[in-house]
Amino acid sequence: MQGGGHGRHGHGRRGRGNRASFLDEPAPSSRCFPFSCAIAGTRLRRGDPSPEAMDAGDESPRASGCGLFRRRRARSTSSIPSLEPAGAAAERMAPDAGMPRRGKGSDDATSIVPVPVPLPVVKARAGPAAVQMPRRTPEAVRALPPPTTAAAVGKGIVAELDGMLYDRQRAAANGGGSLLRASSGNVMLYGNLGNLRGNPKNPPSQNLLDYLPKTAKEAKADAITSPTPAQEPELCRALSTRRDPEELKEMGNEEYKEGRFAEALAMYDRAIVMDPGKASYYANKAAALTGLGRLFDAVAQCKEAIRIDPAYHRAHHRLASLYLRLGEAGKAVHHFKQSRNEASPWDKSRAQALQSHVSQSNEARRIKDYLTLLKGSESAASSGADSSPQVFALRAEALLKLQRHDEADSIMSSAPRFGIDESTKFFGATANSYFLMIRAQVDMAAGRFEEAVAAAQKAAQLDPGNRETAMVARRARAVASARARGNDLFRASKFAEACVAYGEGLNHDSQNAALLFNRAACRSKLGHYEKAVEDCNAALAVRPSYGKARRRRADCNAQLERWEASVKDYELLVQENLEDDQLAKALSEAQAMLKKKQDELFQIVN
Repeated sequence: MQGGGHGRHGHGRRGRGNRASFLDEPAPSSRCFPFSCAIAGTRLRRGDPSPEAMDAGDESPRASGCGLFRRRRARSTSSIPSLEPAGAAAERMAPDAGMPRRGKGSDDATSIVPVPVPLPVVKARAGPAAVQMPRRTPEAVRALPPPTTAAAVGKGIVAELDGMLYDRQRAAANGGGSLLRASSGNVMLYGNLGNLRGNPKNPPSQNLLDYLPKTAKEAKADAITSPTPAQEPELCRALSTRRDPEELKEMGNEEYKEGRFAEALAMYDRAIVMDPGKASYYANKAAALTGLGRLFDAVAQCKEAIRIDPAYHRAHHRLASLYLRLGEAGKAVHHFKQSRNEASPWDKSRAQALQSHVSQSNEARRIKDYLTLLKGSESAASSGADSSPQVFALRAEALLKLQRHDEADSIMSSAPRFGIDESTKFFGATANSYFLMIRAQVDMAAGRFEEAVAAAQKAAQLDPGNRETAMVARRARAVASARARGNDLFRASKFAEACVAYGEGLNHDSQNAALLFNRAACRSKLGHYEKAVEDCNAALAVRPSYGKARRRRADCNAQLERWEASVKDYELLVQENLEDDQLAKALSEAQAMLKKKQDELFQIVN
């Protein structure tokens, strides 16, 4: 029985959040709603006429209902342990033969109360599965006597459900349409109705609302939130049926043309599973992976396509284009030649130009000609190497050496973020070590000392014999240690000692803007405003966008009564931080003092 089926016919129970509208789904004649059995029993007990009610002596399964009130259910209820002494059973059953003991769901667990004999089987209604509540006017509902509880009269489960129906009718008559929430007692009671144990791996719902008919508001909400078969994605329908792999490939091509690369990838994957020996499927999958930015995976798929069909020119062309983007100029040139007519003369010239620019950049780096290095690396990027970590590292190194730290940080921030392991496997340990070494230097210049140490140490591990990499790792550790020590001293208000600590860090990296700013802060605390301005000037020379250093310089110039320089810095800061009230106030005060000074000079001259 799937999903906690009910009775012998086992319809599945659905949760409230993701099921389709109960009122919109017609129920076959073999289905029944668990709560309808309880309603039918309530009608019989109340004396309500019901056209579906069978004769009390009819035991045939013509109604094809859930079997809740059939005689065979007495066997399951008899398994409930008795709460009375064994000797009292015979005396109790003598006057009331056929009266079963009360089940576990009772409100009064200490008393034994008579329960009526099993009620006759009720025919299942052939219409919608929703339970139709009796139509009563509000006046008639209010006039109903309150139902007696199971504890008071001993009517068991039927009386308990009778009370819930009464409360629902009263709530509806008073203008409320919400369903009653199940209490812990109700959940226990309802768990004993029918065969609701279901599959142990899929326990039935413990919420009584799952078995009650929905309100109109709930049905409307489910109709909006629940997807209809017409709204199912074409992708799911395509992958859930056996299609021809060529048809899947064509569908993937359509998704690719629309820019839906993930959907196209799923189509190509399915086609490969159905026919793994078709080279075009791998080449198309490589195109989808490229659209998703997974360039290494795309290279692997192109290689697989070429392995299957070495003369597949389009796969060679696609692989050459990937190598061009990744900065592998020699491999790009080779595969462009193998692609024959697929490659245009412009493709081949770009690959050859990239090869030339990379060679020129490496030579310029060797002789420390950083202007040529910058120009060559920029030309390499414009030749198509837009995803090459090595080309990005060459540009960043040139900018660092030219004291343009902000630009270097911007370049490395836009570099592709490949995993260290996969990048090492693709480019080699030496090439990836160089990239990590430059990243460590950029992070250190930007004040990200922990990241700098991690990158430098990883670079040294990848290329342990490289002296330059080892030196960068030692310098990163020394600078990070000095900065941490200086910060501790500054927080302890030991500004002179902190100034010395930051100075030790600057001995290893004299142009580090973060250390220069920190030392300026210490000097301003000590009243050495002139020295503080010098440190701020040095920091802003390598990082013009360093707002903290600019503000520190503005404050120090104000202390030195250099109002013109102070106003200039404050104006730039206010433009970048329009909502900073303190900056606006400082600017206003500096402007007032500048005007006062100008007026005094004017009076002296005249």
